[in-house]
Amino acid sequence: MERIESSIDVDADAAAVWDVLADGESYPDWNPFITRLEGTLEPERRVTVRIEPPGRRGMTFRPRLKTVEPERRLAWKGSLLVPNVFDGHHEFAIEPQADGGVRLVQRETFAGLLVPLLLEEAAIEQGFWEMNQALKRRVEGGKTAGEGNEDVETPPIGVGTDPD
Repeated sequence: MERIESSIDVDADAAAVWDVLADGESYPDWNPFITRLEGTLEPERRVTVRIEPPGRRGMTFRPRLKTVEPERRLAWKGSLLVPNVFDGHHEFAIEPQADGGVRLVQRETFAGLLVPLLLEEAAIEQGFWEMNQALKRRVEGGKTAGEGNEDVETPPIGVGTDPD
């Protein structure tokens, strides 16, 4: 099993973050990684998801929602072709913080025979980071670093940097 996780602190309450996360219709307007989320957000329902990892070919799939807890958690599980070949369990967790804001944690656990061959970990990690930054900007009203948003994270090592 492989796991990729990225988190970001957002200066807003859980309801504001959930409203953006659960509004799949608006994803094309702001989300650079998950560009499509269509369907009813109810446990065991299938949704249509399109991901576009940076620098990689996009992919559309139909995972089954596993957890839908407004203002707390959204999770789905999908498989490539058949179960146990390349499975992904994607989760968003909204964690209240002492300062009144929240931490958004985005993680995916991959399992299956083809994971060692097909998983493009760096692209997924960069996509998580880009989506988290975009969600933070959208929820906080478009602020960027230097505009009262000093905790904007730097990209993961190797993401958005040129080593040469």
